[in-house]
Amino acid sequence: MILIGQYDSPFVRRVGIALTLYGLAFEHQPLSVFGDADAVRALNPLMRVPALVLDDGFVLTDSHMILDYIDSLVPEGDAMFPRTEPDRHRALKVAALATGLADKAVSLFYERALHSVTSATWEDRCRAQIVSVLGALEADRAARPGPWWFGPRIGHADIAVACALRFAGDAHPGLIDPKSTPALAAHAAACEAMPVFQQISQPFVRPA
Repeated sequence: MILIGQYDSPFVRRVGIALTLYGLAFEHQPLSVFGDADAVRALNPLMRVPALVLDDGFVLTDSHMILDYIDSLVPEGDAMFPRTEPDRHRALKVAALATGLADKAVSLFYERALHSVTSATWEDRCRAQIVSVLGALEADRAARPGPWWFGPRIGHADIAVACALRFAGDAHPGLIDPKSTPALAAHAAACEAMPVFQQISQPFVRPA
C-alpha cells in the first residue's frame, strides 16, 4: 500500500499513525496538493489527500473511508473503531467532530493564505465553529477520565482529536488556549509523547 500526502495534514497523519499502530506495511509518498497537483489529481480527481493506493492499484480517498478499510484488515478485537454499539457511534461522533474542526482550521488558513483581502464574516464563522467544537470535545473528554477516550487502549477517535489539535495549533498559533481546554491539552500531550506520533509527523509547511 502507498499512502499519499504530507504528514502536516491531520487527515494524512491520522491514517499514517493508524497503519503504523496496526503494523501494516506501507510506502509513504509525501505529495503536496499544490506542488504536486497533477500527480495528486491522477489519484484523486478532487485533488485532496490522503489517498491510499492498494496493492491492486485501486485508490481509496477520504481518511474515514481509508480507516474503515484498514480496520477490515485486522482482527476484530484489534480494530480502533469499536465494532459494537453504543461505543461505535459515540467514537464515530468524536472523530467526526475532530475532523470537522481540522477542516475548519484548513478553511481558515486558506482564507488567510490565498486572499489578499479576507472575509471577516468567513473568518469569524470558522473561528466560531472551531471554538464550539473545542467546547464539545472538552466536555466529552473531561467526562471520560480513563487513559483513552473509549477504553484502555488508543482508538481512531483519540488519534483524530490529537491530529486536529496539532494542526490547528501549528496553522493558527494562539487560536487554542490550552488553559481553557485542559482535558484536550492533556489528551494531546499524551498522544504526542508516543513514539508513533513523533515518527508520523512533520513541521507545518505553508503551501507555495
